[in-house]
Amino acid sequence: MKKCPYCDFNSHEIQGQNGDVPEVEYVSALIRDLEGALPQVWGRRVVCVFFGGGTPSLFSAGSIDAILTAVRALLPLEHFAEVTLEANPGTFEAIKFADFRTAGINRLSIGIQSFNPRHLRSLGRIHDDSEAHRAIEIAQKNFDNVNLDLMYALPHQTAEEARNDIETAAAYGISHISAYHLTVEPNTLFHRYPPSLPDDDLSAEMQLMIEQTLAQGGFINYETSAFAQAGQESRHNMNYWMFGDYLGIGAGAHSKISFADRIVRQMRYKQPREYLAKAASGSPVIEQHEIAWNDRGFEFMMNALRLTKGFATEMFTERTGLPITHIQRQLDEAERRKLLDRDYQHIAPTFAGRRFLNDLLQIFLPE
Repeated sequence: MKKCPYCDFNSHEIQGQNGDVPEVEYVSALIRDLEGALPQVWGRRVVCVFFGGGTPSLFSAGSIDAILTAVRALLPLEHFAEVTLEANPGTFEAIKFADFRTAGINRLSIGIQSFNPRHLRSLGRIHDDSEAHRAIEIAQKNFDNVNLDLMYALPHQTAEEARNDIETAAAYGISHISAYHLTVEPNTLFHRYPPSLPDDDLSAEMQLMIEQTLAQGGFINYETSAFAQAGQESRHNMNYWMFGDYLGIGAGAHSKISFADRIVRQMRYKQPREYLAKAASGSPVIEQHEIAWNDRGFEFMMNALRLTKGFATEMFTERTGLPITHIQRQLDEAERRKLLDRDYQHIAPTFAGRRFLNDLLQIFLPE
């Protein structure tokens, strides 16, 4: 296995030809981590489970089943909870999709990124275009709810090539598509050796084309990069963008947990071996801090303003513990600049606000 040159997630290459993933040990650590975290989330309703990060589909279906069995035993998991697994299209993983469904996965998210062989090579993907198509076909035989992850503004990509990717994905009739603009992040190979990327005008043209093409296919652009058929919006995504709570277990996992008097963020140890050792000793959290009162408004808006339809005004108070008047001056400024629409019940970004989201969010930065 290898790490993609654009990826800044907490994923790690397996070194050497015989590098083994300590799967049994890691699953035991995850369950121990969950058990230790129970007092923080006791009695809360769990509406979704998300297996993400590096490549969780490297796990066997038996390991996924063991983790979900522990979740059901320890937490009040809703009967129709959304349970998502991120997967890569390699043939080895595709043949496991049926077993993942049996284990309890009901939503599969496939990291296609592109159907163009040249772009897959430039992105360092280990699958080719034929494997991508086969993975989707196998997924559709086993799952009613499938997401395809695509990227645009790729090295040397043309507008027509971006169109081909999005039209190919939409033609499969799946329920959800995520289309991400490639960004060059620090601590990645692309940051050290920058590729030639489309300029801002061409990237904006690609974004508009993607939105129009998917709208014609019946997709709703409910979040900046997310498109879903009616009623198929990801519950995991919606919880995150609405500043909801989540418990993350595993190496490098992040959590956000609200209590009556505070909101806490946590991060687990990033290096897998170190995480295994710390989980075994009952101390997997490397960093924890409270979100300051003055930061809560910005953090909420940074998430919620990515939603095309915005949010109910009461949700701001419910999730931050602050009155909406706490950001009254900023709301007035955003409305004056025609980046925001609002009334007493609802707040949403305008078309200009969605196009210039960074400018909109900058208004809400803490002073």
